Amino acid sequence: MNDEKRLSAWTYLAFGSGDLAQNLIYQTISIYLLLFYTNVYGLAPSLAAGLFLAVRLADVLWDPLVGAFVDQHDPRWGKYRSYLLSGGIPLAVLAIASFWTGFSPSFAYAIVTYGGLSLLYTLVNVPYGALNASLSRKTEEITALTSVRMFMANVGGLLVGSGVPWLVCHLSRDGQMNTATAAPAWLATMSLYAVLALGLLVFCFAFCRERIVMASSATAEVKVSDLWTEFRRNRPLRVLAFFFITSFAMLSVGNAAGSYFLIYNLQAEDKLPLFMALGTVPAFILMPCLPLIRKVVSKHALFYWSLGLGAAGLIAMYVITKGLAGPLRLWGVMIAQVIKSAGILIATGYMWALVPEVISYGELRTGRRLAGIINALTGIFYKAGMAIGGVIPAAVLAGVGFQAQATTQSSLAQEGVLWVMTVIPAGLLILAAYIVSRYELTDEVMNEVNRALKNR
Repeated sequence: MNDEKRLSAWTYLAFGSGDLAQNLIYQTISIYLLLFYTNVYGLAPSLAAGLFLAVRLADVLWDPLVGAFVDQHDPRWGKYRSYLLSGGIPLAVLAIASFWTGFSPSFAYAIVTYGGLSLLYTLVNVPYGALNASLSRKTEEITALTSVRMFMANVGGLLVGSGVPWLVCHLSRDGQMNTATAAPAWLATMSLYAVLALGLLVFCFAFCRERIVMASSATAEVKVSDLWTEFRRNRPLRVLAFFFITSFAMLSVGNAAGSYFLIYNLQAEDKLPLFMALGTVPAFILMPCLPLIRKVVSKHALFYWSLGLGAAGLIAMYVITKGLAGPLRLWGVMIAQVIKSAGILIATGYMWALVPEVISYGELRTGRRLAGIINALTGIFYKAGMAIGGVIPAAVLAGVGFQAQATTQSSLAQEGVLWVMTVIPAGLLILAAYIVSRYELTDEVMNEVNRALKNR
């Protein structure tokens, strides 16, 4: 199809709205579900850790099935966009069900709702990711799409990080978010966010139309085994795999620890909305500037500086928490949160622009544009990272003797929370910087790849 016509402003906005929609659900789950399970629903931390791990392992089998299915089929309303509706409606329903406590503390109910939610999220997220590569090949448009996408994703992060605790506390009878009495407030909050998410998915569906899609004859024979074949022969994809795993493990660890850190280390639960907001506010300044930044620095330099800045912010947060006290410590932590977040937001935002690159690289080598397969692979990568990152906080909490019903924690438990919040994510950021240094698709290489594909 024609890729010469420039994308409209509505397309950029609608595409970004799709990620905003998913983040209203995904971020709520990744940031608050562990706290909800342990303090409201009544699950033991060890059971929650086991559940997170089991669901992520199931995703490893499910994602390639979804990717192959998406590449094989051409639904009536679009190869990729159709799933925003067919998967989005049940996704919203299960998101609400995951925060219902009618069967608490039933482990079986948690398995069904959280497991089903994860499977449906894949059914929406894999085609949505492939939609990016189907809109344009142009590097500047891919960068702009990624910039808008991550700006909107961080709007979702702000609405979740600050909005969820504010809403839950205001809707709760006793003004608390981490006790069993807050259960109706959690359900009402998730219901509001799920309905809003569904509306945004409909908007994305309406204004995003695929322009670069392989003919049905070229994708009819796509098999699940192509996933492993593509992984084996596409070296940049393998590097991207480890980068995604490390980055999402870092995000998952830090997100899950934030609530515990504010409540038990800083004794500042009322400042949780502000702390979470400072984790996303830098995006509103940095994401619109991303296309301009990319014009003056290479992608590798962008990653090195942003990952280093994120690690520096986390190390500063650890030192401030250990060395200061009172209001000085609290506001020092807030400043460190801004520094950390600025680096992490750039790195984890721009990494999505690498996915269309490895898709185009694979197309040049094989003649097949396997957007669904490769986005299924990236789904496996980030869910593997989420699995690692989801298990670490719960495992550390169990190991240091965290007591969910206690108003104060032992010094060992507080130290464990602090390590999960700062030291472990900082180490993962340093590892991510090394991994991205092995990524061989420089700007010059991608210009050659795109030229060759256009000539073909």
